[in-house]
Amino acid sequence: MDEVLKIAGVEIRSRLWVGTGKYKDFKETKEAIEASGAHVVTVAVRRVNITDHSRENLLDYIDPKKYIILPNTAGCYTAEDAVRTARLARTAGISDMVKLEVIGDEKTLLPDNEALIEAAKILVKEGFVVLPYTSDDPVVARKLEDIGCSAIMPLAAPIGSGLGIRNPYNIRIIKESASVPVVVDAGVGTASDAAIAMEIGSDAVLMNTAIAGAKDPVKMAHAMRMAVEAGRLAYLAGRIPRKLYASASSPLEGRIE
Repeated sequence: MDEVLKIAGVEIRSRLWVGTGKYKDFKETKEAIEASGAHVVTVAVRRVNITDHSRENLLDYIDPKKYIILPNTAGCYTAEDAVRTARLARTAGISDMVKLEVIGDEKTLLPDNEALIEAAKILVKEGFVVLPYTSDDPVVARKLEDIGCSAIMPLAAPIGSGLGIRNPYNIRIIKESASVPVVVDAGVGTASDAAIAMEIGSDAVLMNTAIAGAKDPVKMAHAMRMAVEAGRLAYLAGRIPRKLYASASSPLEGRIE
């Protein structure tokens, strides 16, 4: 039996988390989310209509009673913007749990960790459950946990790149050092990447482009679901050690001569 993933006391029923951007329409978004089996669904507060009920609304397709809606501060380039966006999500009644993003570079979309730490301090003091998207830097991860963040979300590779896990060793270090859940966020390209993220000990994986950008998003969502489950089970089972030379599968004792 696997232990239940909990963040700030909230039970998370799936270790695959998904985003809601880049789909052709809300119908496809809904179908892909259902195929993924995800319990946590992220929404970009600044990019998606989730507050104006006079227009088509994402939450008309995603039942807040079925999913944990996780607002994120995507598109924010300063600590001030990120804090303001998180407050907007809270005021709109979406959630006190927020995925905190502060982007430092428009081309690479890599996080500005200095501004991220600044924003995290403010939001934690205001009672938010902060889940920060950060670089795969163990030192930054420790600082974010010390501030009071409820999980750490290191990137696997730049957002939308599909490059997979570029530095599994840093993610392993972050996981071994952290006392809060570690969720690999950004850079996954296909199912094998998701499986690797889980095999090295990540508590969950968050992805968007890998599913939404696939030729068949619904099938890819299903593939990612199975990959995350398989990777988690393999991690719990414990892989065999790597060896330079062969090791016979059958014992030598009792052979027929």
